[in-house]
Amino acid sequence: MFTISSSPLLPAQPLSTAEPNITKKKRRPTGTPDPDAEVVSLSPRTLLESDRYVCEICNQGFQRDQNLQMHRRRHKVPWKLLKRESTVEAAAAAAKKRVFVCPEPSCLHHDPCHALGDLVGIKKHFRRKHSTNKQWACDRCSKAYAVHSDYKAHLKTCGTRGHSCDCGRVFSRS
Repeated sequence: MFTISSSPLLPAQPLSTAEPNITKKKRRPTGTPDPDAEVVSLSPRTLLESDRYVCEICNQGFQRDQNLQMHRRRHKVPWKLLKRESTVEAAAAAAKKRVFVCPEPSCLHHDPCHALGDLVGIKKHFRRKHSTNKQWACDRCSKAYAVHSDYKAHLKTCGTRGHSCDCGRVFSRS
């Protein structure tokens, strides 16, 4: 709130008397999931698979059935789009908050108190921390990654960190 005072001896008066009554929803700190959320435990195989839906014509894989159905249109094959159920029960089931635990027993995120909030997050966590399959390797420095987004982020900075001096030495800072 801003205040205006005409004299140093007089008390300050507020510019406006109406304060907005906005209550912001606070985010939970990382690692403290909603206690009312449903705890979901997926198998390591499920967490590592990337394409669950495969086109039977060209063997292209997709993560969602809707994407496969849209792809099948290109082949001029009969396709179907799933319609959402409009019942109240289906809406309530979809609105139920879910959290995901890591299947590795020694992991911090195996405990439901430290569950991760979304499916993409648990898949990336499992690949980074528990998978030995690092399928994306950098051509410049041969560093390998299990998560494609980590590999893409690495490519943006690989080879650009060194600052070479006139004497021939390379430094991390200019």
